[in-house]
Amino acid sequence: MTRQTKIVATLGPATDNAEALGAIVGAGVDVVRLNLSHGAHDEHRGRVARLREAAERTGRVVGVLCDLQGPKIRIEGFREGPVELEPGASFFLDPTLGEESGSSEGVGVGYDGLPDDVSAGDVLLLADGLIRLEVERVDGRRVHTRVVTGGRLGARKGINRLGGGLSVRALTDKDREDIHFAAEAGADYLAVSFPRDAEDIEETRRLLHDAGGRAGIVAKIERHEAVENLRGIMHAADAVMIARGDLAVEIGDAELPGVQKRIMRLARELDCVVITATQMMQSMVDSPMPTRAEVLDVANAVLDGTDAVMLSEETAVGQYPPETVEAMARVCVGAETYADESRVGRAMPEEPHYTRIDETIAKTAITAANRLGVAAIAALTESGATTLWMSRIGTDTPIYALSEQAATRTRVTLLRGVHPIAFDPTGQPRDQVNRAVVEELKRLGAVGDGDLLLITKGDMAGVQGGTNAMKIVHVGEY
Repeated sequence: MTRQTKIVATLGPATDNAEALGAIVGAGVDVVRLNLSHGAHDEHRGRVARLREAAERTGRVVGVLCDLQGPKIRIEGFREGPVELEPGASFFLDPTLGEESGSSEGVGVGYDGLPDDVSAGDVLLLADGLIRLEVERVDGRRVHTRVVTGGRLGARKGINRLGGGLSVRALTDKDREDIHFAAEAGADYLAVSFPRDAEDIEETRRLLHDAGGRAGIVAKIERHEAVENLRGIMHAADAVMIARGDLAVEIGDAELPGVQKRIMRLARELDCVVITATQMMQSMVDSPMPTRAEVLDVANAVLDGTDAVMLSEETAVGQYPPETVEAMARVCVGAETYADESRVGRAMPEEPHYTRIDETIAKTAITAANRLGVAAIAALTESGATTLWMSRIGTDTPIYALSEQAATRTRVTLLRGVHPIAFDPTGQPRDQVNRAVVEELKRLGAVGDGDLLLITKGDMAGVQGGTNAMKIVHVGEY
């Protein structure tokens, strides 16, 4: 429980057997990601069932994040396999062309609205930006382009418009079906791919609630429009994911580092959780050790205050899933050692404007913990909101979310510095709750005699939003 930054790992063929899954859970995975772009629902159901068995065996609490595919715009296929595009050559994109009718002259595209969204001079990026096409004209439903940067182009490669501007909405028919699956599977988080604005997030939440789900909504920031609408998206979502692959294609590589830092700063200001994703340890798909550049990438995200770092191919199809998780955990802990030197927002704002008692207690508790050097914070929580607010302000003090609600314990697995513990305050006499908290944390080795322990709770146990008290006790004297 010493690592503050959480690790999200994508499940896939490499982790489908119980031994491999148990290995990554034991190595420190906090949340698993189900990529709904791949695999059938039954396949994902099996993964959730195996995860819960592995978590129970290892005594760990692990959350589940379902990731919607979204409207990834792709070209169609070619009659005779991949084609080689030469710089200066003409090439067209046509949504009316058949699925396997492409050639070196042009190819179909799976987005009917493309001809309406582009005009002469626009730059289209294919295959994650490796191929660049400049639009020369739109003739009916056919987009005529000139190859600027050529290369080998295979079927089903993605298309982006440099600078954004494609009008496709975030949710597809497949996504709507997958939302029902996420609700049925009891997902803790649901990630929305390619949202443009807060409306996409709000629509997803409505559909999820109608399906009986209560997962937190994660907005994946991967479109130019999403960067422009960050504040509104963060108000609507519970978390954001910096999806650096498509985002870099849309805004350009040079802009990505600054935008990543801006997202993290704004997320802390708005009490929004942040996941940093994409190619964090990509070399470990085939190598048992990360590169120095990957180590620095992960460490810088930790130093900037990310709540979680994410692994994709590395654990889904890689050769070394547990080794990758262990390496990422090592880097996180190493970076956290130096967090005091770079962390922003360690103290309360000079003029905080809180309208809720529970939020005020939560954030004041962190200031007290930082100044007094308490060993741990114990937050008795029904919904996890108290620990969310606590995690927004920098602290080295571990925060323990004590809750009898299983859904709350899995939900807080994504929060930086927050560790879930099963605890039912309603089974204790009111005047003995604090003592029971102290004994539980001593049993777990989180505190020892002589330590200071800060406890937050509400007068009415089992009531959401009821946190209204903070107490600091000397362990061993209480």
